[in-house]
Amino acid sequence: MTNEPETLIVPESIERVGENGLAIQWSDGQRLSYSAVGLRDGCPCATCREKQRAKEKDREESKGKLRSLPVLSAGELKPISILRMRPLGNYAYNIAFSDGHDSGIFTFDLLRQLGK
Repeated sequence: MTNEPETLIVPESIERVGENGLAIQWSDGQRLSYSAVGLRDGCPCATCREKQRAKEKDREESKGKLRSLPVLSAGELKPISILRMRPLGNYAYNIAFSDGHDSGIFTFDLLRQLGK
């Protein structure tokens, strides 16, 4: 058993891709792409996790039942974009989205999982 320190994989560069995406070049050589919608849907904050659980519960309860179509607000019809990314220490980013949401803390591990 060795006592070598674990190599931390960190972002080396971040660039915008179009209006609603970005790409991160990681220190291990991997380059991953992200959409604003994908990041917004993957937000790990408590509010978003609770909303996701409620949606899943509603889906389960409505299986086999006739449902009406959802009504979307004007804000929900606008494409989501990333307004800013702020580093939090050496482990995460806080991302602000165009829908006003800005409380999610996206750890490097989570960003690696959400990338394609």
